Amino acid sequence: MELNRDTIKKIRGLILFTVVVVVAGVNYRRLFDVAAALFHITWPFILGAAIAFILNVPMRNIERHMTIFGKNSKLRRPLSLVMTIFLVAGILFLVTFVVTPQLVKTFLNLQSSVPLFFAGVQAEAERLFASYPQMLEYLNNVEIDWQQILQDMVAFLKSGAGTMLNTTFSAAISIVSGVSTFLIGFIFAIYILLQKETLGRQVKKLLNAFLPEAVTKRVVEITALTERTFSSFLTGQCVEAVILGTMFFIALSLLRLPYALLIGVLIAFTALIPIFGAFVGLGVGVFLMLMVDPMDALIFTITFFVLQQIEGNLIYPYVVGNSVGLPSIWVLVAVTLGGSMMGIVGMLIFIPLCSVLYALLRDEVNVREIRKRERGYGQAGPQTARAETQSVLDSGKPGAKGMAPPTGTAGNVSGTSRKKK
Repeated sequence: MELNRDTIKKIRGLILFTVVVVVAGVNYRRLFDVAAALFHITWPFILGAAIAFILNVPMRNIERHMTIFGKNSKLRRPLSLVMTIFLVAGILFLVTFVVTPQLVKTFLNLQSSVPLFFAGVQAEAERLFASYPQMLEYLNNVEIDWQQILQDMVAFLKSGAGTMLNTTFSAAISIVSGVSTFLIGFIFAIYILLQKETLGRQVKKLLNAFLPEAVTKRVVEITALTERTFSSFLTGQCVEAVILGTMFFIALSLLRLPYALLIGVLIAFTALIPIFGAFVGLGVGVFLMLMVDPMDALIFTITFFVLQQIEGNLIYPYVVGNSVGLPSIWVLVAVTLGGSMMGIVGMLIFIPLCSVLYALLRDEVNVREIRKRERGYGQAGPQTARAETQSVLDSGKPGAKGMAPPTGTAGNVSGTSRKKK
């Protein structure tokens, strides 16, 4: 191998990369600590970026339909931002205003229904013991050392008083820290939304200054794909939650079951968690109705699974699945992986993230398949190669079931193939 300037440069880079990997492997614990400290410092700004992304979805639509101002008007962006903030705050206030009286009424009803429920349980237990006297004899033979239990409780309270005081102070500090973090993030989000075009130009200029043009173009394409996918998923998930909550409210009202409005709103909120969220509403609804009438709880359970089947087979795949271009099986995989790694937040993030990776991998596979077919049919003539190329590209078109439109590299290769005709 000839040791010219380029070869020496590559060897030097390989040695440097090896040294960095070895040092990072030896000191990985310190690297994790440094990464955790940096994440803690930048968390308010990460939160602000997430808030800005969520608010940008309705703000963009409001700004697009605000035709009374000119396109270059300086009032258009601030007014659309203020309207978006009031819209989101109004929805939260309306839901709170609707749910809070229902919760108060529910707890008042539970106050009177819980004693009746336990009285019924006690009567049923007495009937059971009367039918099976050996059970009552067995329970009478069970010895419980109440004095030892009382001593253990007193010792726990003595040792736990200081811990409880420290926990109270820690909880107060955490609340103050959380509120301040949210305020910093919210202010940062407002700055991002007011200057998003300027920030976009600055980031693109920075990438052009330090990266090759082809790399910059690819980064911009992937970023645009990610933004479209996350926005579509957020919109589809909210629409699906509203549809599901409305379905439950109408169905429970027609069946004259109690707590129809409360359960409908609760399921609409929990349905924002993909696939598994509505089951939280099922548990709460069954508990509430069980205190009123066990038959109502059974009817509600049957109604829930019927509506869940309708939502899972007819609504979710078309409203959310097609909006992110991810087949149903991979939606389930994404929700499972995200939930096991990051909890509820992981469930919400992993579906659009897997959709982006799925689209990029699909485009790369199509590109490699096209190149391989063009090389294989090079001797057979260009007509055969063009036909095979078109069939590969057709597999990623919007009309294909469970597929999103091809983006990025596949489209560029398609254009290259047309030029070769």
